[in-house]
Amino acid sequence: MQAIEATVQSSIDDAEVAVRKALGDHGFGVLTEIDVAHTLKDKIGVDHVPMKILGACNPVLAHKALEADPDAALVMPCNVVLKEVEPGKTTIRAADPHSIISGEGLEELADDAASKLTEALNNLH
Repeated sequence: MQAIEATVQSSIDDAEVAVRKALGDHGFGVLTEIDVAHTLKDKIGVDHVPMKILGACNPVLAHKALEADPDAALVMPCNVVLKEVEPGKTTIRAADPHSIISGEGLEELADDAASKLTEALNNLH
């Protein structure tokens, strides 16, 4: 899957704070949060590198997408994944909207969403 990606020299916790702010600055709110490492440890006793999935949503873009195609809800919200690749270094990846939505009236929205996500992640540096 194509992704919009950034790597920062910070812990996953510090990266999460920066990502939430950057997303907010570009019209996205975080609706859901999954602590993958905690969930896997709690549910099946497996250790996993620190990883979080943030479900980000831009309400203006979401409304336009749902108006164009109600099935766009199948790929909402936009997942933004933070993964600690080594102590003090975190990658942030967001699914590229171009790779998950298509159809009449959605291409321009995918362009807009991808642009906003790219700007948000670029502002992390």
